[in-house]
Amino acid sequence: MASSPRIKKYYLYYTGSFLAFVGALALLENHGMPPRWIGYSFLFFTIFMYAAIGVMSRTSDVSEYYVAGRRIPAFFNGMATGADWMSAASFIGLAGTLYLSGFQGLAYVIGWTGGFVLVALLLAPYLRRFGEYTIPDFLGARYGGNTIRLVAVGAAILSSFVYVVAQIYGVGVITSRFVSLQFEIGVFVGLAGILVCSFLGGMRAVTWTQVAQYLVLIVAYMTPVAILSWNVTGNPMPQVVYGKVLSHVQQLEERIFNNPTEEKVRQLYQDRADSYAQKIMQLPESLNLERENLSSEINRLKAGDSQMKDVVALERLRRELPQDPDAAKMRWESAMFVAVERAKPPIHHGEAFPAKNAEENLAQRINFIALIFCLTVGTASLPHLLMRYYTTPTVREARESVFWALLFILLLYITAPAYAVFAKHEVLTNLVEIPIAQLPSWVAAWSKVGLVSIEDMNRDGILQFAELSLNPDVIVLATPEIAGMPYVVSGLVAAGALAAALSTADGLLLTITGALSHDVYYRIFRPQASTQFRLVISKSLLLIVAVLAATVAAEKPGTILAMVAWAFSIAGSAFFPALVLGIFWSRANRQGAVAGMLIGTLVAVYYILRLEMEHIPWLAHSGIHMDPWFHVQSTSAGIFGVASGFLTIIIVSLLTPAPDGQAQKFLERIRRTAKAD
Repeated sequence: MASSPRIKKYYLYYTGSFLAFVGALALLENHGMPPRWIGYSFLFFTIFMYAAIGVMSRTSDVSEYYVAGRRIPAFFNGMATGADWMSAASFIGLAGTLYLSGFQGLAYVIGWTGGFVLVALLLAPYLRRFGEYTIPDFLGARYGGNTIRLVAVGAAILSSFVYVVAQIYGVGVITSRFVSLQFEIGVFVGLAGILVCSFLGGMRAVTWTQVAQYLVLIVAYMTPVAILSWNVTGNPMPQVVYGKVLSHVQQLEERIFNNPTEEKVRQLYQDRADSYAQKIMQLPESLNLERENLSSEINRLKAGDSQMKDVVALERLRRELPQDPDAAKMRWESAMFVAVERAKPPIHHGEAFPAKNAEENLAQRINFIALIFCLTVGTASLPHLLMRYYTTPTVREARESVFWALLFILLLYITAPAYAVFAKHEVLTNLVEIPIAQLPSWVAAWSKVGLVSIEDMNRDGILQFAELSLNPDVIVLATPEIAGMPYVVSGLVAAGALAAALSTADGLLLTITGALSHDVYYRIFRPQASTQFRLVISKSLLLIVAVLAATVAAEKPGTILAMVAWAFSIAGSAFFPALVLGIFWSRANRQGAVAGMLIGTLVAVYYILRLEMEHIPWLAHSGIHMDPWFHVQSTSAGIFGVASGFLTIIIVSLLTPAPDGQAQKFLERIRRTAKAD
């Protein structure tokens, strides 16, 4: 490995080259280069750079492949951790969630950053002192036996798979918009970029690629909001001045949200929701009646002098009617929920816990605290994040890399709230209350992707706020277009989002395949396997898992942030109690850990599935329905899983024999050395 000063010099050259590339594209756009070619240029140039780093970092050494030879300096490990951490959820979803939910969205910022405090204090030093390669390795050594290893592998695969699906979904959104590929094709194009980074060099290639990806994503994230800040306030530091812009946003909200026309539109949506509810209650008669009414209208038009296009349109509506009552219920319930959401009074950006009554206010506060808790313990339990602390030369550098990671993450996280405020300012100023016929072209472009929806509900030809639906995943990607910036800025943002998704996906795929090839195949089934064959198995599994994840992502299972929150809840429920009690409570034993991990994981997964049942096609009509426990949403399922895990480990450990002397020696070794270092 090159020395640290030489590495810094290489990455300075790399950053300069990337900025020169962006400048060249800006110049070419000014001379007429089509936007589509700008999108292709960003996509292929950045993936080419990552691939080149991956090829140069290729290795057939097991230690290099799994933990980068334990030679990554703290500064660069912190930067790689930042890229590994700032996934598509942070880059794309965070500002979008803050845009839609205002104050409540701060739970993500608080929870995610708070988790690194737990990592630094409770886990990173002890994991690095232990060494080895994976989290199941650590749990197997602490508690003994293959059962705990297999349970840990299952939990690591489940949480990481849900997380990686969210990243590949984000890649599909980016490629489908900026290079005009079909979403499903874009998913697999992005998959190729993911594989080329991790396939050849494992953790070594992924680490140095993630450093490069961090530099791209942070430049891409800061640039448009700095331009917006300059245009609106004359100050290019949005983190400093967005409070003043928020005050203006609040004034715009007061005027727009209380407009009688706006209130009328929300009432029309409520009427639509009530109509769908009545149809659902009257099934199957309502479906038959709707089909009969359409048939009668078609026959009437055919008998008269109506234009053929009107008949064709009605015939299409009749063909598209649900074929049976179950399908009708599913479709009408979905439309009803959309109408209900649009009928709700909009959330004022700076208002904390807005609610119509005390019960709703309590539910909002509970979910805010529960989400912070789940994201905090989930951060401290993600296998792909904890693996990064195996790659540093010493325990001391493991601690230092947590500091650097927090610093690099801070740059994005203190900017996200400003991003949301400036985006809302642009929407309220330049989009709402303008004629629908004069909407900018980006609205139609993002509508094709399915992330923007416009409906002239009151048929007045003017866009009201309630008639505009923006998916949270579109806010960051579309802000440059909303603000009328050159398309090269949009391409830069897309490149940054792609870097964020690819960097995290690489780490997650390595976690999954490492768990399967190292912890299952090598540790349990074939300890005598050669180094070369172990790497062949790992790379083969990497390809299989990646294709499977891309196939699931192509089905658009949920928003990026929701899927990531589920992954955090599952990881926290499975690993946090077993890791923390395994390090700090010597009485914790194998039986307790196995039971705790299983119970915690099952409780979290059960809660997510039961609450999300209506959104899962093959379960939507199971007839099973469950109201939230204590108002807690599915994204905070980990609060029940973690509590169950802790209680189970403690109770079962106290009811079964204490661990043997080997476990005590293991604890003394990692505690003594970690503290001394």
